Amino acid sequence: MMKRETIFLKLVIVLMALPALAISIFVVPPMTGFVGEILPKWEFLKYVFMLTLYGSAIAYFAALYQTLKLLGYIDKGIAFSERSVKALKNIKYCALAITVLFILNLPIILYTAEVDDAPGLGGLGMIITFGAIVIAVFAAVLQKLLQNAIDIKSENDLTV
Repeated sequence: MMKRETIFLKLVIVLMALPALAISIFVVPPMTGFVGEILPKWEFLKYVFMLTLYGSAIAYFAALYQTLKLLGYIDKGIAFSERSVKALKNIKYCALAITVLFILNLPIILYTAEVDDAPGLGGLGMIITFGAIVIAVFAAVLQKLLQNAIDIKSENDLTV
């Protein structure tokens, strides 16, 4: 049974997936081709670029899925469980993967922005990288707090 409190959050998670899916389908392929055009001597970089962007998208969708699982645990009343800790840990790893993949792509993104005279593109790459780092740190903090709460709860259960 889905609780009203998390319906909105689940809807937001689904809506967050739609732009990423659209970008993966409609923006990445032409952008990959453009990278191949501006770097003809290093044409293999377009494949590196494409793979890292799709790898980031996969990590993003995995993080969204873990978030949906976490909301499901909240619905079931088992938010303070090892499953929730594991979901937060997976979200942290997904955010770290996105960070690493975008750092690998940043030189290509910045060069593309310079050639295409699109400074916002370079800024967008840095914002995504920074945002992923923030999410990884936040998930790590929540994971640690939740683990401490579970440990305290289990100690109290043993005392009673």
